[in-house]
Amino acid sequence: MLRLPFLLLANLLLGLRLLLGLPFRLMAARKRPTWIRFRLAGSLPYRPRPMPRFRLGGTPTEPATVTSLEALGRALKVLAADPKVEGILLEIEGLGIPDARREALRGLLSDFQAAGKRVVSWAVMVDTDAYPVLGAADEVLLAPMGRVELVGYAAQATVLGEAFGRVGIHAHFARRGDYKTAPELFTDGRVSDIQRQTLESFLDERYAALVEALSSDRGKTPEEARALIDAGPYSAKRAQEAGLVDGLVHEADLGAHLGLEAKKDEEPPVPTYDAYLATLAFPPVKWRRLRRKPRLAVVDVAGIIIPGSGGAGRFAAADTVVKALRRAGRDKRAKAVVLAVASPGGSALASEQILEAVKRVAKQKPVIAYVDQVCASGGYMAAIGAKEIWSAPHAVVGSIGVFVGKFEYGELLEKLGIHRTTLARGENAAFFSSSRGFTPHERAALEREVEESYQSFLELVAQARGRTKEEIHQRAEGRVYSGVRAKDAGLVDRIGGFEEVCRHALDEARVPSDDFDIVRYGGPRARLSLLKLLMGAAHPATYAFCTAAWSLQRSGSSTRIE
Repeated sequence: MLRLPFLLLANLLLGLRLLLGLPFRLMAARKRPTWIRFRLAGSLPYRPRPMPRFRLGGTPTEPATVTSLEALGRALKVLAADPKVEGILLEIEGLGIPDARREALRGLLSDFQAAGKRVVSWAVMVDTDAYPVLGAADEVLLAPMGRVELVGYAAQATVLGEAFGRVGIHAHFARRGDYKTAPELFTDGRVSDIQRQTLESFLDERYAALVEALSSDRGKTPEEARALIDAGPYSAKRAQEAGLVDGLVHEADLGAHLGLEAKKDEEPPVPTYDAYLATLAFPPVKWRRLRRKPRLAVVDVAGIIIPGSGGAGRFAAADTVVKALRRAGRDKRAKAVVLAVASPGGSALASEQILEAVKRVAKQKPVIAYVDQVCASGGYMAAIGAKEIWSAPHAVVGSIGVFVGKFEYGELLEKLGIHRTTLARGENAAFFSSSRGFTPHERAALEREVEESYQSFLELVAQARGRTKEEIHQRAEGRVYSGVRAKDAGLVDRIGGFEEVCRHALDEARVPSDDFDIVRYGGPRARLSLLKLLMGAAHPATYAFCTAAWSLQRSGSSTRIE
């Protein structure tokens, strides 16, 4: 009851502000814009990132910059309902988003177009990943000096075994599963056939999706789309000749191109969404609701999974994640939890800690796991504690397997003039020594530990997925799947997007809603190299998919799958 007076006062102030500004908006309403400009840049999150209360310095945000997919969706719904609005102008600048978010963005634009509105896109330069967003428009424009770096996807697989050997470092690892290729980065001198096949399967899927998008957007046959990709990259002139863009327009001329009126001796600007709202008599207002919107908790498992709660690096520290899960479970307003997994795995011990915490929360309220980039090995182990696992179509899923090992520096130390003598009492006392490799007795103990850990992993997945250990084994041994193939293999329940997952989680909690709040639990992330993880991977076992070993490339840049 104490909350009610504050809500009434807040709404009174909002209403007063609305009324005081009404005369000015009515005067501006005669010049309500017919075209609205949005700028798409950066990583473009699903929901707005929390902003610091006091922000000093830093680079100011460019006008019209979209802060999140959710904010863009709300704006497009308002614009779609306004009969005076003809369409939107999308300015694309340095847009770098995962496949799942790109498809969600294309979906928002498609819904806007289905309402009878037009989308015009413009850029100075786009790469292979950003072009499907540019090409989704009804009219595609490019700066006359611009470029379309449409070249498809390339992959690089890296192995360091021979290089390590030359400097006197030797990697000793035992693994369970021929497809558990993570240690190959350090042990092999050549890229294995399995590594090559894994890469090619992901390349094939991403390339097919690119061809399909290009075909549907530009009215080309698949053969013509593939030929366009093979002929890239493009200058602005060649892009127009090839039909990849419809026109070449300088940024200053965009308003005139859209038919907007200009003041004398000035170029007509394309208004922003904020400028558009200033011309509405009654713009959307975020009234303080007497009844709170449903709340959904999102817990991030992002980065390499490690034990403990701190340290320098990009990691999902087990203690930190467990505490975040406990807070989400105790949050009475949060009716459900989405476990957002973006992890290639890591420590087996830490992964099982997180799994147990997920299971405990799942007994209190629905927990749905979601992956839009990578959910592999220990990351997948964390996800199986949820009621369901959802995935983006081209996410990396699986890699159910184990490896254990260490690095030997004895030869390197000898080259540097450093001499070590190892004395031990007990057959395995020098198990972790970096001065030599494993003895036969130590190797046997290593193999036992790997097998035990692998069987435990299989059992946990089998229980969670309702299958036998043998069925999971046939899908395991380190095999890596895309989201679509993981669903066919029974490792994922559904394919979908983030907002769809959130609504489903609330449905499971019996509080269905399209309008809900999200609160995120989890600590900040920094950098931690996988090399550092593997250096300490002798004990306990490690569940990890080696993102450092291979990458997908486009337009002269590379992106790790992680």
